Amino acid sequence: MRELDRLGEDLRAVDRNLGQSVLGDAEVKRLLTINGVNATVAISLLAAIGDIDRFRSPQKLVSYFGLNPKVHQSGAYPAHHGRISKLGRSHARAMLVEAAWAAAKTPGPLRSFFLRIHKRRGMQIAAVATARELATIVWYVLTDKADYTWTRPALTAQKHRALELQAGLPSRKGQRGPAAEYSLREVREKERAMLERAEKAYTRFVEGWKRRGPQSPTAPRDETS
Repeated sequence: MRELDRLGEDLRAVDRNLGQSVLGDAEVKRLLTINGVNATVAISLLAAIGDIDRFRSPQKLVSYFGLNPKVHQSGAYPAHHGRISKLGRSHARAMLVEAAWAAAKTPGPLRSFFLRIHKRRGMQIAAVATARELATIVWYVLTDKADYTWTRPALTAQKHRALELQAGLPSRKGQRGPAAEYSLREVREKERAMLERAEKAYTRFVEGWKRRGPQSPTAPRDETS
């Protein structure tokens, strides 16, 4: 029991040091705006990525995490996309999959994407596909230096406050900061309703695209088909 207590204290010290090292980091703050991404996931991804300019496209980052599907092709036969390569940074890949499961439980376009793949391919494949979408979102958020479009401001503030507490900052008993908004039911319901509308709009867009189909050889296609 004494050894477990010692290890627990060591882990708390590591968490505190990690929190202190990224507390003012703008990239961590941006990643926290993504649904499903908490401080642990954000820190893990940035540790693996380093400088985002190393990756010239989101596909390069997806491949770096080993989330790109293997392609098998023989002669003139059409290419067949198999399982993901699982090459690259396995810990960061696991963090993205964990974030994908969390995003699948939250209203928004990512949940719509997860449910669509789940219906066709099953739960595990849907989680991996959503992790791949998250990697793409991470690339755009870091490259464009902009927050995620469908963020929940009160929840994001709460995640940032949790990071402050992890870093050892004192609690604010009796004070109402931005994170306190998330404790208000009406605020949570308002943010949830906004994301539910976004989820329905994304679902309608995808269904409409499927009915129309690609209009030209350069038209976008559903990579999960």
